[in-house]
This record gives sequence, C-alpha cells and structure tokens, in this order.
Amino acid sequence: MDSSHNQTIKQTPYEMIGGADTIARLVDAFYPRVLAHPDLAPIFPKDIGPVRDKQYLFLTQFFGGPPLYTEQHGHPMLRARHLPHPITPKRAQAWLSCMQQAMDEVGLSGEIRDFMFSRLALTAQHMINQTDEGPDPLFV
Repeated sequence: MDSSHNQTIKQTPYEMIGGADTIARLVDAFYPRVLAHPDLAPIFPKDIGPVRDKQYLFLTQFFGGPPLYTEQHGHPMLRARHLPHPITPKRAQAWLSCMQQAMDEVGLSGEIRDFMFSRLALTAQHMINQTDEGPDPLFV
C-alpha cells in the first residue's frame, strides 16, 4: 500500500480561503479603508497601486501561497521596509481595524479568519517603531 494514502492532506490558509481571488478581493477591500482612515492616510501614497500590488504579493506568500513577493522583491524584511514610516500603536490598531473590516467584506470567518488575523496582529505589533507621542529610540 502506498504510504501517501495514510498522510493527511493539509491545505495552507491561502488554499483554504480560495487562493489568489480571495487575496485580491481582501486587498481591494482593505486599501480604500486605509486611504479613508485619518491616522493611516498620511503615511500612504496617494497612488496606492504599487503598495496594493506588493501587499497582494506579500499576503499570498504569508498565507502559504506561491512565494511571489520574494520572487519579485527579495526577502520581505518587513521591519526594515517599514522603519521609514512612523508606525505607532494607534496606527497599528487602525491598520488591523481596516483589515478586520476588509475580512468581513470578503466573507472570511471562523477559525481560518481567526488564524489569519492573529498572524497579522503579531506582524502589526512588530512594525511599531514609535510611541503614540512620537519617536522613541527604544523602538528603533
């Protein structure tokens, strides 16, 4: 008997939510909220297209899809790439709020949504590089 019959097939979060189409819809639902948010809009460019495209590539890879971000831009190095932007606890929470709303819009729910959101929350926390009051050398 082939041993592969005894192996459990495990899907990645990317596969579980429907792959590329769902990631694209999530990113498309997310960025209008970011640009409308008074705490987030000032740190994002008006032309959100390139940012949106990179987020699509990153989330695809982050949730177990093809390594599109790494193939096109190298290692994500998230903290280093975000250091030039003033990311405060308040902004991290606003970002997460926009993502929760986008997840609602695209119909993500249940354990997979909880898992995805918990991974994003940890990442958002790691991106914080300033206090809400301003620069702090301990965050750099």
